[in-house]
Amino acid sequence: MTEGKRILVINDTQEILELFETILTDLGHHVILMSYAPDELTRIEELKPDLVIADFIFGPGEKTGWQLLQKMRMNRSTERIPIIACTASVQAAADAEGYLLQQRIALVLKPFTISQLEDTVRKVIETERENAD
Repeated sequence: MTEGKRILVINDTQEILELFETILTDLGHHVILMSYAPDELTRIEELKPDLVIADFIFGPGEKTGWQLLQKMRMNRSTERIPIIACTASVQAAADAEGYLLQQRIALVLKPFTISQLEDTVRKVIETERENAD
């Protein structure tokens, strides 16, 4: 097993945050929970997570997650933090697949199983370790 990482989970639903906390803690990670807020980028800079898992809402007029992604990638202190986007918008995610790959953003489609989430987290951590070597 890999050494535990600091994983920041961002979602607006407390029950979902708690579910992620349980799953990721069971994998040996230190989990930090956060809701979307105007100062989210500042908080991410302060927390210095190894990985961010965020709920992304795709669709007309929906910008939750996308704005945070843009802010993170345009900020020197957060631009290299790996991100896993969770979304139920399968078609929009497929349409954005090239962009997500280019930005090194893994994708977990809702509804997902615990195994799918665990596998994605492991793959992202392993990829980051390989890229650091």
